[in-house]
Amino acid sequence: MLGRRGAFLLILGTGKTCWGIGMLVIPQPRPEGLRLLITVCPLTRWAWLWITCGLITASSAFLRVGRDRWGFVAALIPPTVWAVSYTSAVVTGEFPRGGFLAVWYLTSHVGVIMWAATVPEYSVPHVPRPARRGKGP
Repeated sequence: MLGRRGAFLLILGTGKTCWGIGMLVIPQPRPEGLRLLITVCPLTRWAWLWITCGLITASSAFLRVGRDRWGFVAALIPPTVWAVSYTSAVVTGEFPRGGFLAVWYLTSHVGVIMWAATVPEYSVPHVPRPARRGKGP
């Protein structure tokens, strides 16, 4: 009953929520590349960003197409924030590997979410029909 978009949002929202809970239960001992975030607030608070956005994303799965847009917006926020932090770590020289992580977040998260947001619920290709026999000139 969810449809393709709803199933995607439910899976994505569940994953984001679990990722945030994991950060609360077992915090990273050395959060390399996330210094920009940690200067704003502790990583445990950033975990709540993942949880909140995950719950919004998952609950949007049950809305009609068009009204589910906030689920896609919420899904974009955490990976975008993480990509910005890793990019900052590369620019400052703190974590050179962060560039690869930033690209990973931007492609496998942000890019996939943006693509899925544009996929119509039902996009079935037209079946080619054989030529009809008719009276021709």
